[in-house]
Amino acid sequence: QVQLVESGGGLVQPGGSLRLSCAASGSIFNIYNMGWYRQAPGKQRELVATITSSGSSNYADSVKGRFTISGDNAKLTIYLQMNSLKPDDTAVYSCKKRIGFIDYWGQGTQVTVSS
Repeated sequence: QVQLVESGGGLVQPGGSLRLSCAASGSIFNIYNMGWYRQAPGKQRELVATITSSGSSNYADSVKGRFTISGDNAKLTIYLQMNSLKPDDTAVYSCKKRIGFIDYWGQGTQVTVSS
């Protein structure tokens, strides 16, 4: 079993910053193949940023230059630093860990960007 717990969401004004955390526990040994996804009301869930199996990072075009994904293998935690936030970034942000052919998801954390 794998458990993923996100934290750090909240309400922020446009142009502001937030840092999300996703702490993993259970049958997990590294932070590779972990990432952040988001789902806005009425929209499909989309990839935001991932740490690949080789340790490199991938980003959605809409967040490049504003968001940074990082991780701490010792803590089995990944982070998403979000800067220059826009109202369009408003969504529930969830982290995912892929092990083999199975995807494990956290419960999500709400990010609202509004003045």
